[in-house]
Amino acid sequence: MAVQQDTIWERFLSPVFRLLIDEDKWRRYADSIDWERESDRFRQADVTFPQYYSSQNFHGIKDGYLNYRAAVSYDPITEYVLPPNETLVRQALIDAVKVQPRRILDLGCGTGSTTLMLKQAFPQAEVIGLDLSPYMLVRAEDKAKTAGLEIVWQHGNAEKTSFSDACFDLVTAALLFHETPNVVCREILRESFRLLVAGGQVLTLDGNQKTLRQLDWLNNIFEEPYIREYADGNIDASMGSAGFEAVRTYDVWWIHQLSSGIKPTPVNNAQQYTRTSIDTTIDNNDWGELGSPAFGIMA
Repeated sequence: MAVQQDTIWERFLSPVFRLLIDEDKWRRYADSIDWERESDRFRQADVTFPQYYSSQNFHGIKDGYLNYRAAVSYDPITEYVLPPNETLVRQALIDAVKVQPRRILDLGCGTGSTTLMLKQAFPQAEVIGLDLSPYMLVRAEDKAKTAGLEIVWQHGNAEKTSFSDACFDLVTAALLFHETPNVVCREILRESFRLLVAGGQVLTLDGNQKTLRQLDWLNNIFEEPYIREYADGNIDASMGSAGFEAVRTYDVWWIHQLSSGIKPTPVNNAQQYTRTSIDTTIDNNDWGELGSPAFGIMA
């Protein structure tokens, strides 16, 4: 697919972001890494790139995330496109964790921003970040090393991972679903259900579907090929269809949304959580107790 010409991004937003970010700094960073050699360390021969992913441009970048330029530019741009503050928005996901996770899987982890926050919040847990782009994993690993955090980075497809059944307590996906067709979102949620132990939790953080439906013009700006389809979808319904219970979606700063689901706990299930492994200070149906400013509640 050819790069779109004369788009809103190219005409207006790209020049604005060039004023906001230190281009020389990021150019030096890009030049300091042998991206092909480093990305080869992550590439898995059995991982194939689905057509919806490899045939599209994302954010005006040719070849989308299969390009080291996407890995370099993602962080400095995302800092400005997640109002009111990227860290606060991502923190909403951390604040919504209701289990005491021993193993965490962050799907579509990208450059690892949320993955790092999960490890910082749950230092005793094993945290794994999985992404289809080996270039993004190079950047994620570099950030983790700088922060002194031990995180496993794995090349893989969130629709069908190589992990065994019921091996995670928490599965997350931040800013992933608006970049995939709705049918893929549903597959990812079904895979998340398979990967979770009984009583485990899935959390997704993304654009607010209700808001995006009202602001259709916004969908033209960032050159996201599937964002209209995402806006027309319903994450609650998709979670319910995948088998999750206690499904709840909550507005985060109006333009974002956080969705949570719990894998049911069958009677006499050997892998079920004990009562003490659930954070009983948070009721499944009362997110007002989360104590996060992102939800309009100050701790």
